[in-house]
Amino acid sequence: MIHEVRQLFPVTRKWVYMNHAAVAPLSSRVVSAVESFMSDQLENGGVNWKVWCETYTRARSLVGRLINAGADEISFVKNTSEGVSLIANGLDLAKGDSVALPETEFPSNVYPWLALQERGVGIDWIPEREGRIEIEDVRSALLRRPKALAISFVEFLSGYRNDLLRIGKLCREFDVFFFVDGIQGLGALPLDVQEAGVDALASDSKKWLLGPEGAGFMFVSRERTDRIRVVEHGWMSVKNPNDYFSHQLVPPEGALRYEPGSLNTAGIHGLAAALELIEEIGLGEITSRIMMLTDRLVEGLRSKGYLVLSPRGPGESSGIVSFSHPKWEPRDLEARLRAASVVCANRLGYIRLSPHYYLTEAEIDLALRALP
Repeated sequence: MIHEVRQLFPVTRKWVYMNHAAVAPLSSRVVSAVESFMSDQLENGGVNWKVWCETYTRARSLVGRLINAGADEISFVKNTSEGVSLIANGLDLAKGDSVALPETEFPSNVYPWLALQERGVGIDWIPEREGRIEIEDVRSALLRRPKALAISFVEFLSGYRNDLLRIGKLCREFDVFFFVDGIQGLGALPLDVQEAGVDALASDSKKWLLGPEGAGFMFVSRERTDRIRVVEHGWMSVKNPNDYFSHQLVPPEGALRYEPGSLNTAGIHGLAAALELIEEIGLGEITSRIMMLTDRLVEGLRSKGYLVLSPRGPGESSGIVSFSHPKWEPRDLEARLRAASVVCANRLGYIRLSPHYYLTEAEIDLALRALP
């Protein structure tokens, strides 16, 4: 199966690509879907716009099935940052309110919340301990009664997989709005937003989903739609967008209200193709292979004296493995890997490797041999 799937990823002919936590390569199916749309617009202009709308509908359903949400709870955004900003600014947060936030979040899930300080909203930082966001530290933060908690599915540097089920239970217990930045987990690990009690989520498709850049989406629970006001308005953010002179600012039902105008149609065609490939392979199979590959990688790193930052206990590991060495500088390790055609990331004093399911055990071993 893996040999067949690898044929869909031409990147494997040149690189051992272990940087899916940054920007992933595309499959030939994704590229074909985008090219098909572009050719249609080249030859027909907007004649087939109804077919484009069918693709929007299909993509919403695919996203919904991935996270166990309704298609009406999905809206398309440019990227994770835009989704976080729409949620942060849409919530009714005012002077004296606070938001709980791990101190090691990626900036996409930090700056939109920090910007609320202009309104007098405070940030309650949750510490990281040896690569983990401990559940007791989350509980302690929620005891201080923030209005919202914003946290990643998987932490971008350590690769720690947050226990969203336990966190969601705590958020419901303390009546705290639960927002998740999903980009470092979706496509690699299962997430059920209903079971976890997630109120809203944002993600792009350019990492583990293996989709195009700029083709993001946002989930907003039906129960929370009325709580997140619309902060970007346009001709599509009304119930009857084709009634051009009604001048009635009545939002559509569900998450469609957060889409003010024309969408990234080419990107959404690519996103749909990427999600269809995930369904075809099976997310369970994808997760199992990623865990096998990263376990092999961690075992090899530790046997060579490397210090692995990424927690690897049951339920806390992911596709991200960050490590360092007491002797070797990260830039030297990065150069050695690149010389062996291994693509990695150099992040904050660590080398970060993030292999996807279509890589092989032999490629993991090749990367290990390249490291001193």
